[in-house]
Amino acid sequence: MATLAWPPVPRPETAVTLTFLLGWVFAQVAGATGTADTVAAYNLTWKSTNFKTILEWQPKPINHVYTVQISTKSGDWKNKCFHITDTECDLTDEIVKDVNQTYLARVLSYPAGDVGSAGSAGEPLFVNSPEFTPYLDTNLGQPAIKSFEQVQTKLNVTVQDARTLVRINDTFLSLRDIFGKDLIYTLYYWRASSTGKKTAKTNTNEFSIDVDKGENYCFNVQAVIPSRKANPKSVESTIECTSHEKRDFREMFFIIGAVVFVVIILVIILAVSLHKCRKARVGRGWKENSPLNVA
Repeated sequence: MATLAWPPVPRPETAVTLTFLLGWVFAQVAGATGTADTVAAYNLTWKSTNFKTILEWQPKPINHVYTVQISTKSGDWKNKCFHITDTECDLTDEIVKDVNQTYLARVLSYPAGDVGSAGSAGEPLFVNSPEFTPYLDTNLGQPAIKSFEQVQTKLNVTVQDARTLVRINDTFLSLRDIFGKDLIYTLYYWRASSTGKKTAKTNTNEFSIDVDKGENYCFNVQAVIPSRKANPKSVESTIECTSHEKRDFREMFFIIGAVVFVVIILVIILAVSLHKCRKARVGRGWKENSPLNVA
């Protein structure tokens, strides 16, 4: 009959070697798990309108935090949003310093609660954004119509210049201040009773166009930078319309008011005159009947 043999007992030096080997394997597994929890950002996107500029990215962090840095091509990296759990960072205060510069941002990923580095190399995971030049890339915001008036055969429209966060000597600049003649406005206008649109353009903020007398017109405006290859146009403003009925009513109201005022003045003058005449006649009658005049 065969005799069962026990497994051989390892020698002491072999047991020590196995212990170190298992410890190293566990350490690597733990390190890999920690690194896996820290993921790199992706879909870095600039969101900018009238120079208000925010960097957005994904994903929403679970076991890590983000730090955002920004730099010009020739500058140093600056921390702007430090160890955040948001997926956006407002970089307006940096880009408005020079809207003609080209900027680059990057998002760094750190393990949650760790102010140091991630990974065995001592460097955090990071991803660079696309380049961003505010003067060329910021979107033009929706313009607004400041005032308008239709007088006979002229329609006069004034566009309100949007203010930005770009400053010179503590004064906030408008889009016109920044873009100058590069910025034009397009006016779309049509008869209120028609759908056929006409256009007019100006590199100022004033329109004065010929229209048909007695017709109501509707219109809106759009900001445009023709020299741009990307994002050359804003969205169109809200639609405004003229109304002859309202204007005619106002004019009629003022005319009637003026007539009533003149009539009241004339009545007052007439009443005063009659009163003076009556007093004068009474005075003459008293003198004629006075005892001194009796023969």
